[in-house]
Amino acid sequence: MHHVGRFSARIGREISSCVLLLSLCALGSSAQAVDVGLAGVFPGKALLTIDGGAPRIVAVGSRTAEGVAVLAVDGETATIEADGRKRTLRVGQNVASQAAATSGARATLTADAQGHFLTTGGINGTTVRFLVDTGATMVGLGAGDARRIGIDASKGVPEVAMTANGQARVVRVKLDSVRVGEIVVNNVDALVHEHEMPYVLLGMSFLNRMEMQRDGQSMTLRKRY
Repeated sequence: MHHVGRFSARIGREISSCVLLLSLCALGSSAQAVDVGLAGVFPGKALLTIDGGAPRIVAVGSRTAEGVAVLAVDGETATIEADGRKRTLRVGQNVASQAAATSGARATLTADAQGHFLTTGGINGTTVRFLVDTGATMVGLGAGDARRIGIDASKGVPEVAMTANGQARVVRVKLDSVRVGEIVVNNVDALVHEHEMPYVLLGMSFLNRMEMQRDGQSMTLRKRY
């Protein structure tokens, strides 16, 4: 009987230890930061990126499954609540409710007279002219730039994309590398358009991997991963 009692007590202690370990793991998971970016604004709605995911529209007064709520939209800003804290973001800004580690690579862009952020960079080692477009889901290239870079659009996946001028036929491809300043990102999704484009649109398939901070006429990109 004494052996049975000691065995039962040991099993009880092991079960208690397992329960404590699981509780600590759950606590650690719940403390993970939610990373939120503002990709665009619409009347009564905000276009958010959450934890590096695809942009999604969230209406004022709504809350996402990750617990991010949109409280207000005003001009180019949106007030959100994440992890119990309120923050006001400008379009193109990305913040985490806790400090996030970065690789250190960064690029600082300056807006032109129209407020557009243009910069020279590279795709697959070829120099291109970028226009930052937080409303574009992916990097977007015109047919001429794609040919100059050496992209074989015939090997891509045909899709239909929504543009400012309506629906457009595009081909989805994978870029080996995209470079802006010190930042280099590999394996970036992109859309090749049938027509020519004056710039390569630097869309969210690249920007999702950045921390974006805008200060007046300057925008700083910092690589997150």
